[in-house]
Amino acid sequence: MAKLTVAGRSKLPANAFAGPGRSYPVPDRSHAINAKARARQQLKAGNLTSQQYRHIVAGANEVLKDHDD
Repeated sequence: MAKLTVAGRSKLPANAFAGPGRSYPVPDRSHAINAKARARQQLKAGNLTSQQYRHIVAGANEVLKDHDD
């Protein structure tokens, strides 16, 4: 996964995040895959609602769809 610095993250547009409050950045394929995995962990831990989880997965899937060859 490409390194995302604090400065780089702050420069990302709002649509480069899959979660609420600029959480789960998905600027590229590797971050999208990671966002889905972390969101699943947080859902299982009870830190995300099912709706939040679905929203994050949908945002990540959009990035993955755009990067499919």
